[in-house]
Amino acid sequence: MTQCVVLNADYSFLNVVNWKRAMCLLIKDKVKVLRYSARTVQTGEGSEVKVPAVIKLIKFIRTVYRSRVPFSKKNVLIRDRFTCAYCQSESNRLTIDHIIPRSRGGDTTFENCVAACKGCNHEKGNRTPSEASMYPRTKAYQPTISEFLRRKVRLLGFDDILAEFGLLS
Repeated sequence: MTQCVVLNADYSFLNVVNWKRAMCLLIKDKVKVLRYSARTVQTGEGSEVKVPAVIKLIKFIRTVYRSRVPFSKKNVLIRDRFTCAYCQSESNRLTIDHIIPRSRGGDTTFENCVAACKGCNHEKGNRTPSEASMYPRTKAYQPTISEFLRRKVRLLGFDDILAEFGLLS
């Protein structure tokens, strides 16, 4: 699946969307293409159209300033760079482990959850880290918005494109 970076009208980073959504925005004249990708798609009439890689909104969209990154499994995996907190493996079958289990009063928050492979999560089970003798090698913390967006952009491989536009340091 080809991803497309969406910039606000002031060139600030907004989001990453799939190529189909980017094409819909382009057809509706809501965006301007800043860079095309190498991928092309064939239209119903048989002609080929280039897929955009970076688009900019024509009208400025006010974003509601969030003070916190919303908690979700995907966001925990991005924060932990898709790496198990216990064995440091980069498995594609990662789960979320509660450091203090929910049955023992642990919350479902960034500060209590880490990415874990299924083997480590099963081995730790319903025990605390000291009971299981399994301590996470990475610290569980609440990421800031800017740190989270930088990490997400790097994982998607868009850091060089955004740096070229002067949006990433």
